[in-house]
Amino acid sequence: MAVQRALISVFDKTGIVEFAKRLAARKIEILSTGGTAKLLREAGIAVRDVSDFTGWPEMLGGRVKTLHPKVHGGLLFRRGLAEDQKQAAEHGIAPIDLVVVNLYPFEATAAKSGLTAGELVENIDIGGPTMLRSAAKNFESVTVVTDPADFERVASEIESAGDTTLATRLGLAGKVFATTSRYDGVITTELERLSAGTGHVTLEAKPALPERVRIALGRQQELRYGENPHQAAALYVPEGRAPEGLAAAKQLQGKELSYNNLVDLEAARSLATEFKNPAAVIIKHNNPCGTAEQESLLDAYLKALACDPVSAFGGVLAFNRAVDAATAEEVAKLFVECIAAPGFADRAREIFAAKKNLRLLELPAGGLEPERQLQLKRILGGMLVQQPDLGEIQEHELRTVTKRAPTAQEMHTMRFAWKVSKHVKSNAIVFAKDGATMGVGAGQMSRVDSVKLAVMKAQSSLAGTVVASDAFFPFPDGVEEAAKAGATAVIQPGGSLRDADVIATADRLGLAMVFTGMRHFLH
Repeated sequence: MAVQRALISVFDKTGIVEFAKRLAARKIEILSTGGTAKLLREAGIAVRDVSDFTGWPEMLGGRVKTLHPKVHGGLLFRRGLAEDQKQAAEHGIAPIDLVVVNLYPFEATAAKSGLTAGELVENIDIGGPTMLRSAAKNFESVTVVTDPADFERVASEIESAGDTTLATRLGLAGKVFATTSRYDGVITTELERLSAGTGHVTLEAKPALPERVRIALGRQQELRYGENPHQAAALYVPEGRAPEGLAAAKQLQGKELSYNNLVDLEAARSLATEFKNPAAVIIKHNNPCGTAEQESLLDAYLKALACDPVSAFGGVLAFNRAVDAATAEEVAKLFVECIAAPGFADRAREIFAAKKNLRLLELPAGGLEPERQLQLKRILGGMLVQQPDLGEIQEHELRTVTKRAPTAQEMHTMRFAWKVSKHVKSNAIVFAKDGATMGVGAGQMSRVDSVKLAVMKAQSSLAGTVVASDAFFPFPDGVEEAAKAGATAVIQPGGSLRDADVIATADRLGLAMVFTGMRHFLH
């Protein structure tokens, strides 16, 4: 049967006027409510108010608009069932063949700070999901659209055949139940927070993890491949809110991104967020092989590169400032896979354009904010969930445990090295001097081996450097190796059963040592 009547009520009005005009051209009666009806009328489209269709006004401050038997009867009655047809006729129920509805943006509203419980509740859509579910249940007769991306297909099928195909209606019905399921899950999560007595807070600010974690992801981008070419991969983003961070970055040039590119870019981006002054980060296989914070971006890049120029070949770079021409000239001398930055000067773009395969990504506003969402890692049969490592140490929390206190310069450099160590795979050791890494030891099974690796990787003398360790030294040997290489100060969490031995060794070697009381394992 041809579509004769459509009900349109949308919050996101993208493309709705053009879609409704195509329906009106087919002489399809359009029912609508509130702001949607006003918009369509202003566009010259004939609209019948739902309140006129039902004979009941909107009431209770807009809470009741479409919750009426004439609406849901028109959606649910089975066109091919004689008894349904009889009852519909007896009660004056007219068929509604097409429903176009999208929902109040509850998730985006819930993410706002300072929201009251009342404001949160008023953004729970009742009529919209109810209409969607009624229409989707009766997909044999009713077409239901909740995504503007489906307007073209639906309009084209109606224009060519008077109605959509059963296959289209079935697919759209499935999309509806996925949408309402995700929507209900988000509401459940928010209400559970309220019932826990913590008030409305965002996931990242909650001190305890929620009882349930619900995730609905939509595929945004196919990737070249996964960690290896035989593995398929794609980038998925949370449904119902705008992409952010790397997911919202604009690729300015270069080949298609791979899974590994994005993993390394996120590692680089995340480390770059730690610094206020111009900083450069070079990542290789998800570990920093060079990091520096300097007065200029060019100096930061050159010092980061000097840490390990061999490993930097084929690496991924991130900057916390727009890349200028001078920096681009130097970067262009090295083969790198990707560069992420909040911007690129015109001349820098011209310089990089000569390297056709180089991927340039311009980070969006807010792209240099730390990750605050819950972190998930899959294991067979379950999912591990944790809060992100946002731990920061304040000056008053640092505790000097050796006879010699660090100098102001040593303390400044230790804080820099400590920030970097947080982003190095454990066991992590970072030698640093003058705002730059000098040697990085990552991912070793023993801490002393990470020290030895950092010393081996260093391209310059380590005399006068400081050392950061992401976790305590279990034995004095790591400190002895660091001192032998030329380090003068150490920053570490402390907490080992042998702390006294480690401190005594530092005193014997003339080192200054500071405990942070905070560990930064990264696996």
